[in-house]
Amino acid sequence: MAGRVEGKVAFITGAARGQGRSHAIRLAQEGADIIAIDLLEDVPGAPYAGATEADMAETVRQVEALDRRIVASKADVRDFDGLKSALDSGVAELGRLDIVSANAGISTQMAPTDQLSEEMWQNMIDTNLTGVWHTAKAAIPHIRSGGRGGSIVLTSSEAGIRGYGNIAHYVSAKHGVVGLMRTLALELAPESIRVNSIHPTQVDTPMIQNAATYDLFTGKEGSTKDEFADASRRVIALPIPWVEAVDISNALLWLASDEARYVTGVPLPVDGGNYLI
Repeated sequence: MAGRVEGKVAFITGAARGQGRSHAIRLAQEGADIIAIDLLEDVPGAPYAGATEADMAETVRQVEALDRRIVASKADVRDFDGLKSALDSGVAELGRLDIVSANAGISTQMAPTDQLSEEMWQNMIDTNLTGVWHTAKAAIPHIRSGGRGGSIVLTSSEAGIRGYGNIAHYVSAKHGVVGLMRTLALELAPESIRVNSIHPTQVDTPMIQNAATYDLFTGKEGSTKDEFADASRRVIALPIPWVEAVDISNALLWLASDEARYVTGVPLPVDGGNYLI
């Protein structure tokens, strides 16, 4: 039986590990070939180490083990020319582009809004909002040239549909992604290019499994993973502390597939009922 995205090509940013790797594997399982990029270095101010060349090599290994093709390279979503070059090369090799996952994002230091530094604010906006715009800007001509329509999925956050204290830069960037999504959905609808956003709650990846996030949720320094899990459970309606990366990938797969052929302009929470609390 053919896969749900059989014969299609997907472009995924932040693909070396975490949600990005999960997205690459899940789409490959359903028949897609992959164009993958990642920064592959530490992000200044981030409370966790960045992805590595070895991480990307593992993504490549797992996709190829599914007998799918993958073109992987180092690129920074903040650098439009570099991003576009990497995508152009991937499309030239794989022959088309149908699906885009603008997944790359960061978390940095946390502070009350009036105490955020200029650098903290700008680093966040440059990656989590401008980087998403760069991804769409580079991808749209390739999808358009295919004349088959397509699906663009922007990764936002629960913080893109509600407010949180001490992360104004993150909340602002993720809300901005929703505005970008809705605008693109209107602009591209005549060409059957659908645009939606995904809004995860806490996802079990290095972006949240770190001391800074533990302390943010518990409100005290030196918190443990177990203490974070207890605090996280209190803001999710279902009896879980977080979701897994594959849960987000399954939502992405649905939005990318023909099963969602008339779904566009939708902010889709995958949050265990987080928004209800």
